[in-house]
This record gives sequence, structure tokens and C-alpha cells, in this order.
Amino acid sequence: MREADVQLELRAVKSAFRTTCRARRAAMVHPDAGKRLAATLLANQPPPPSAVIGGFWPIDNEIDVRVLLETLHVRGHPLALPETLSPGEALIFRAWQPGDELVAGRFGTWHPTGPILQPDFILVPLLAFDRAGNRLGYGAGYYDRTLSELAGAYHLGCGYAAQEVPRVPTGPHDQRLHAVATEAGVVNIGKQDDL
Repeated sequence: MREADVQLELRAVKSAFRTTCRARRAAMVHPDAGKRLAATLLANQPPPPSAVIGGFWPIDNEIDVRVLLETLHVRGHPLALPETLSPGEALIFRAWQPGDELVAGRFGTWHPTGPILQPDFILVPLLAFDRAGNRLGYGAGYYDRTLSELAGAYHLGCGYAAQEVPRVPTGPHDQRLHAVATEAGVVNIGKQDDL
């Protein structure tokens, strides 16, 4: 099969899987899940002291990481939220702290207008993940480009435990996660134990 045909087939498989995963995630929403994710991560595997945290403002039934971000702010971590630029570009992260105003961005996202920061610990939203560290995103490639550019940063997926699947379909440009934090624990890639 030609490379172009392989890529078309992969896009079709991912698109269908995204539709399924979005529908499944809508049924997973629980008001305490974000608090439980924060408590588990901070008790067992917190970011290194003074790490610059690249977070995200939750949209479309994503797990709510705002409690985690607020707690990291209290602990003295500089925080930044992503701004989604034009298609084909990586995300940029702008300084943010609780209470700062956010402005509407692309695809229903929200971001601050503060100075650009380079995070070294990135919270990554997802539609699905597997134990190999693969994640299914929304399909525009923003996080894959960003994680590739910030390869030295720690990549922590954030989602519901039930978003774990046996295998995420992947292509050559998909970037792997170092771990995934959920309301049930932290899945460390390459290890079978959850914290």
C-alpha cells in the first residue's frame, strides 16, 4: 500500500475512534474527578519544585485540572496556559495565575494574555490513552507539534481512568506521554503499577 493511502486510512481510523471516545467521555464526567486527580498526583508524584507548569483550561468534558493548577500556584509553581495559533503551528504558553482574565481562542479554548513562558512540565488533555504512552487528541496536531518542540519537558496526560484503551492508533508524528494522571491514580508509562 502506498504511504499516502496508509496515511489516509490512519486518519479515517483515528477520526472514527475520536467520535467514539468523545461520546464515551461525556458519560465519565464527575464533579470530584479533578479534585481526586490533584490529590493523587500531588501526594504521590508531584512536579519538581519550581517547575514551570503548562496547564490547560478544560473544555468539552475534559477532566477539570483547575484545582491542580490552583494548588500548584499556592506551592509556588509558575503557571502558563496554551494559546492555539494558526493551523500547522505549535501552541505557545502564556503566564497565568488564578484570577487572571482569559480570552476566547480557537476551537472553544481560553487563554491568558500574559508573557510567553516555556513550560518544563506539561499537562496534556486527551480523548484516550494506552499503557504505551500513546494519546488520542482532537486531530489538529497542536499538542504533537508542541511536545515535539518541547521534548525535554515532562509530558503528563490528564484524563479519566476510563479513557484508557488497549491501544491508541498512532502515526509517525504522534508524541508519547511520560505518564497519565487520572482520578484513580497515575499510570507511569512502561510500568504496570498505578500510584
